[in-house]
Amino acid sequence: QVQLVESGGGLVQAGGSLRLSCVASRSISSIDAVGWYRQAPGKQRELVATITSSGTTNYADSVKDRFTISTDNAKNSVYLQMNSLKFEDTAVYYCYGHRVTWGLGDDYWGQGTQVTVSS
Repeated sequence: QVQLVESGGGLVQAGGSLRLSCVASRSISSIDAVGWYRQAPGKQRELVATITSSGTTNYADSVKDRFTISTDNAKNSVYLQMNSLKFEDTAVYYCYGHRVTWGLGDDYWGQGTQVTVSS
């Protein structure tokens, strides 16, 4: 089991920055992949960025060169630095974890944090 707790959402003007944080209940290095998804009203949940335990990152095209995902093993945390925010980045952002145990993979989700970008 992995519990994930996000923080750092809020209201920001377009062009501004926010940093999301997610604390895991176990070592980040013990989770095969962690990352962030988002869901805007009326839309499906979509991948924003992920990072594997080996450090491989993956970003949605819409956030490349604006968002950066990182981890801090000492704090069991994963972060999402969001710069040059746009109105269309408005969504609930969910922390995500994927862990494989005995060949079986499980997905874990945080409760979500709201990010609102005003135009």
